[in-house]
Amino acid sequence: MRYITVTLVALALVMTASFGEAKEKKHDKQMDPQAMMELWQKLAQPGEPHKAFAGLAGTWTTTTKEWMEPGKPPTEASGTADMKMLLGGRFLYQEFNSQMMGQPFSGIGIDAYDNVRKKYVTAWMDTMGTGIFIMEGTASADGKTITLKGSHPEPGGGQMHHRAVWKLVDSNTQTFEMYGNHGHGKEAKMMEITYTRKP
Repeated sequence: MRYITVTLVALALVMTASFGEAKEKKHDKQMDPQAMMELWQKLAQPGEPHKAFAGLAGTWTTTTKEWMEPGKPPTEASGTADMKMLLGGRFLYQEFNSQMMGQPFSGIGIDAYDNVRKKYVTAWMDTMGTGIFIMEGTASADGKTITLKGSHPEPGGGQMHHRAVWKLVDSNTQTFEMYGNHGHGKEAKMMEITYTRKP
């Protein structure tokens, strides 16, 4: 459970920083303390994006496809994912268990919608590393397709840039596709996970 604490602290820092950025950009004059408190309380309430997250709570079976090299067939693995809401319906928490590159693989993630920045933010950590991977992005008009972007340093040097497309197909199906490129190289599909709700 210590990982949950680390992730929540990281997200709290992001929220605090983003609120500060928004304040600097939109408020040239000092806000009245009462007005500031009322605005903060309003922005702290879960909204429609959070309700959509709440609809994903439950247990899922997963099928993961990995493309190790472009143009070659993917490897496949089955797994499970357990999702639940945290902190009064503000964050979606996921525990994921499957295989990656033929080895047991576990990961945990927290998904958020930042009311201040009007952006989706996701924090992910797993048994393939010791860092926390953060992506952020926006959703389609209907809220069913969330596109996220992020990057991380690679052990041999340079940066890997990622783009993820998360589709909330229906109440029982969701997909998560990950694309990546090294530096300014061509983007390639790296992974696809299909989630099917357990009855």
